Amino acid sequence: MTTGVPTSTAPRRRSPARTFLPLAVAAWLVLEIWLLGLVAGAAGGLAVAALIAGGMVLGAVVIKRAGRRAFKNLTDTFQQAQQGTRPAPQQPGQGNGLTMLAGLFLMMPGLISDAAGLVLLLPPVRAWIGRRAAASLERKMAAASAGTFGDAFQQARIHRPDGKVVQGEVVREDRPQPGPDTAYRPPLAP
Repeated sequence: MTTGVPTSTAPRRRSPARTFLPLAVAAWLVLEIWLLGLVAGAAGGLAVAALIAGGMVLGAVVIKRAGRRAFKNLTDTFQQAQQGTRPAPQQPGQGNGLTMLAGLFLMMPGLISDAAGLVLLLPPVRAWIGRRAAASLERKMAAASAGTFGDAFQQARIHRPDGKVVQGEVVREDRPQPGPDTAYRPPLAP
């Protein structure tokens, strides 16, 4: 019996990220613990506790400021939309996602994560990572096969050939259509 599906398919190759990511996370955790032990041996346990507490407070402040800025941007965008003006698109790295990630790194206990959070707070670094992430996402979406999420994303972005977007409005009739199924029905629950 043939169903149109090939019976012998080659096994899918595991991506390198799925292979090495757990090893990298384990190595990072061991390195963080080792560095905290070195600092505790050199400066004492109170200094390590102060570093961890300071990182958590600084991370909370960074996340709170980024959240407030994101909410302000959202309200400004809504106000511009209500006035009929189109909001300007943001450049990659100008949003608040990477700033919140920096705050999360600062809140995590450890010296390497704190250093990564502080580096991520620098605007040129955020812009560079944002551009790289946007380019990578565009490449993956363009390379996605038909019927995947990437294909749906591409279909949603289709415009007219001249680049114009056709505005439209959906009008729905809320009245029930006459037919055999419009009679009263009692509720199903007793």
